[in-house]
Amino acid sequence: MRRRETFLLPLAAMVPVGGGMLLPATAAAAEAMRLAPNPAGALDALWAVGGDAIAGAPVAPLLPALPAGTRRRVRLLHFNDLHHYLTSPHAVRGDTHAFGQMVKLVRAARAAAGPEEIVLFTSSGDDQTGGVMDELLGFSAAEMIVHPAYQAFAVAGVDAMALGNHEFDRGTALLREALRRHPAVPALSANIHGAVDLPHGVFHHGAVIALAKGLRIGLVGLTTAEDTRVGTRENPGLAVASPLSVLGRILPVVAEASDLVVILSHLGYGAGLDRSGKAGAERAIGEGDTAIAEAALRLTDKTVVILGGHTHTVLNAEALEPRNLLDGRVVIAQAGAHGSHLGEVVVELEVGRPAPRELAARLYTLKRADRRIPLDDPKARTVQQPEDVDQAFQDVVVAPMLARLDKRLGAVIGEVDAGPEIGTERTIQDRYLRETAIANLMNDLMVARSAEAFPDGAVDIAVFNATGLVAGVPPKGPITFSDWFAVMPFTDSVQIFELTGAEIEAILASNAQRIVRPEELEGPNPVDLKGYVSRGFLHFSRGLRYRIALRGSARDARAVDIEIAGRPLAEVRDRRFRVLFGSYIGNGGFAEAWNGREIAGLGGIRGYDLTRHAKRDTGFVYRNEVVAQIRKLGVLRPQHGARLDGRLVVEA
Repeated sequence: MRRRETFLLPLAAMVPVGGGMLLPATAAAAEAMRLAPNPAGALDALWAVGGDAIAGAPVAPLLPALPAGTRRRVRLLHFNDLHHYLTSPHAVRGDTHAFGQMVKLVRAARAAAGPEEIVLFTSSGDDQTGGVMDELLGFSAAEMIVHPAYQAFAVAGVDAMALGNHEFDRGTALLREALRRHPAVPALSANIHGAVDLPHGVFHHGAVIALAKGLRIGLVGLTTAEDTRVGTRENPGLAVASPLSVLGRILPVVAEASDLVVILSHLGYGAGLDRSGKAGAERAIGEGDTAIAEAALRLTDKTVVILGGHTHTVLNAEALEPRNLLDGRVVIAQAGAHGSHLGEVVVELEVGRPAPRELAARLYTLKRADRRIPLDDPKARTVQQPEDVDQAFQDVVVAPMLARLDKRLGAVIGEVDAGPEIGTERTIQDRYLRETAIANLMNDLMVARSAEAFPDGAVDIAVFNATGLVAGVPPKGPITFSDWFAVMPFTDSVQIFELTGAEIEAILASNAQRIVRPEELEGPNPVDLKGYVSRGFLHFSRGLRYRIALRGSARDARAVDIEIAGRPLAEVRDRRFRVLFGSYIGNGGFAEAWNGREIAGLGGIRGYDLTRHAKRDTGFVYRNEVVAQIRKLGVLRPQHGARLDGRLVVEA
């Protein structure tokens, strides 16, 4: 680890310099704004940008610039939406060490860097929720063992990270504790505010000014309002301000104090309707990165690099795409999700020269493990090999965390004695198109579990969304916690709604419009059933049976012949039923449009608005309750739901 040089701000009067910036009068005043950079990272010194970018003028330290004509080459190695996929265990293919591959690439780049080259390593948010490492977080500050991502970032030399919407999934108290325990990497969000236990400037900052080899680098964080958990009982004041409005205040201040500005944006690619993200079709994302880039052009004449996240978009795969370079000095980049890629943006600057000498971008595709492929097979070079991974990092950081998980992940939770329809191949084939056996099983298990374990008794119907189903299970033999985690890797909590038969009918009417239709599987751009098709298509437990009449178009599709609890709809339209949802859909599932917004890819059809109904969040974790019921049963058989029973029939 290289020695860090002490940098002292020049002494001067505490007076405004311009744009809201102040020059600290004494070393003591300077130290009040000074932060400790990650000792394993690339920064030599770090200062917070003070003040409130939402309510008032932010304040940045004015640091001396390098002499005119000095050149610096900055390599920004970036990732986003890791979702705790540091390591992805797989019983057949072997474990994929995506983050260990990133560390290998970053450490090699830093070791090879010349005296004028700076190699930064950053995250653009959503570092948790989804991967198996979530199991170490717990659901309260007291339960948390470790925040695996933040622990890994500190050792790996991550220089800064944005706060994404999923950082707030388990509440601000847990996030505060995670940031308190893992302070090495500055957490940035300029537009999050109002959280009583997450005050601005204590454990997170809106922006920072960094020094690396004399170059002044400003870093700004922005967080999307979409799917950010606000208005909770424990933190009713938490809010997300308009990123464009906040950027208008903070970017001029940061840019004036910097030679290069980097925006860690967890807003999503595009603006208005995004056609390239994880939804696989159009979805509204609000103020996204293209809007941020256009604003940056107006707000500063400095070079600005926007390292994005949230929409899981793959940008600049081979080279910097023209659409992602504005006016030769504003770059937009994003690197997929779940450890699929490590992004790189290269900026060569000359102090005093308005335009950068070089701007380039590309992605490094990270490899998946597959130990079934022998080394002498030509395909072996496309899959993860030991030399692709920083093994020392895996041994020191990841292995101890996995050791804590081993008993839980590897434990046999039950056996399966069913048919091939509950396997992964059929699950991927069926989930967006028709009745799906693995969904039948998990929903039926949840209804049974509710009768035995929920304080307020059994639910009538359980519901889960198609995009939350990622795999099936082997039709015969034992299954482990890890096997079931692969089925539903997202950490939904259990929410209970009380809905009338008429309201359930309206939900089914919307669901009928969301199903992937036969004609969408044909033509030059067929729907990819292996990816996310974020229509919000729902599957139900056996207490609900109905038929989808596809008719001529999605707008014409209808849900008919509805039976609830064994009774025709006409007999129970006014009766109230207890309906269990996973929290993602229960909260409106932004990308899934169960909030009254337009459904992705359906030409203006609006989805049913679940958010208008009262609900109770039980605090139970959907996956954990399914696992508990599997343990109780011991063997999963067709009568437990592991079959296709005609609860949904799809007809032309």
